[in-house]
Amino acid sequence: MRRRLYVHVGAPKTGTTYLQNRLTANMAALAELDVHYLTRGPLATPNLFQFRAALDLLGRTDWRGPIARSEGAWDALVRRVRRSSGTLILSHEILADAKPKHVARLWRDLDVGESTELHVVYTARDLARQLPAAWQEGIKQGQRWTFENFLKRFQAEKMWFYRVFRFPTVLTTWGADLPPERIHLVTVPGVHTAVPRDELWRRFAAACGFDPAWAPREGARSNRSLGMAETQVIRRLNRRLERSERPGGTYDRLIRVMLAEDVLVHRDSDRVRLPPALHPWVAEVSERWIEWAQQSRIDVIGDLDDLRPPAPDPDTTWHNPDRVRPRLQLQAALDALAAMTAEAARREDPDLTLGAKVKRARERLVGP
Repeated sequence: MRRRLYVHVGAPKTGTTYLQNRLTANMAALAELDVHYLTRGPLATPNLFQFRAALDLLGRTDWRGPIARSEGAWDALVRRVRRSSGTLILSHEILADAKPKHVARLWRDLDVGESTELHVVYTARDLARQLPAAWQEGIKQGQRWTFENFLKRFQAEKMWFYRVFRFPTVLTTWGADLPPERIHLVTVPGVHTAVPRDELWRRFAAACGFDPAWAPREGARSNRSLGMAETQVIRRLNRRLERSERPGGTYDRLIRVMLAEDVLVHRDSDRVRLPPALHPWVAEVSERWIEWAQQSRIDVIGDLDDLRPPAPDPDTTWHNPDRVRPRLQLQAALDALAAMTAEAARREDPDLTLGAKVKRARERLVGP
């Protein structure tokens, strides 16, 4: 049984959630055309299934909570692949941090070169937009960095985000034994690029070898960035709660999902932008990475100019995300407190006896 497997390995903050949601929304239509977004069964969520499989492949045990129970997930995905033919898609951004031993295991377990034709897909974005988004994502996941410290650590190449954003290294690891035409670099359209709204989807579908029109449903456009005041409220809450990098469990449900991704993301607040003083360094790094893409002869879908950070606007004042006015933080914090209060009122009282819970449930159904 012959198959083509497209492994989308990231990077984070390049529209990966949008692409994964669109694949999910069009799973049935794509499957009829022999394009399969890998999942465990009709009741399983493909994003969660693939996340757990990626964790298991990489041997990651530092994600906590029920969502990260990954033991055996990679073997389940291997069985799914071996039962399939046609075009298969595996997508998760943590795969960008794979080491050669992890890639070797994938080759071995999935019979790459024998029954499986492997392609690697990487979506890349200009660092001027990607770095602020990454800082906010880290805060949503429980981190407590200031923006200044985050950028210093990134420049020093001492953090996970640097490793997964540095696409020459990521694609050298994943593509070590692949012909360059099977390594696909998809550029995220630049902020000033005049392209259709779904251009990223068109480019991704082209990289994976199918017609983008086969998946007409947009899917949810989630994982938007927070404003400066909202990011500071979550960061300071993380400090007060003394949460670590991957909190999981209740933190994810209340802070990350409800507050950061549902309530606070809709507030009108100044966006986080890269300091103008950092632009020369970001531009220099970007040029080195672009030069690698040009010389490596890999398949580039989109325009490498999309990866060049736009010069700072001299007529726009830069505001430091680490120094947000207290009044703005207070307003965001009160919105967060109101949402938390409403959520607490909605939930069952943990001190209720079983009999009281049964009585309350009966009253909801038939009245007091």
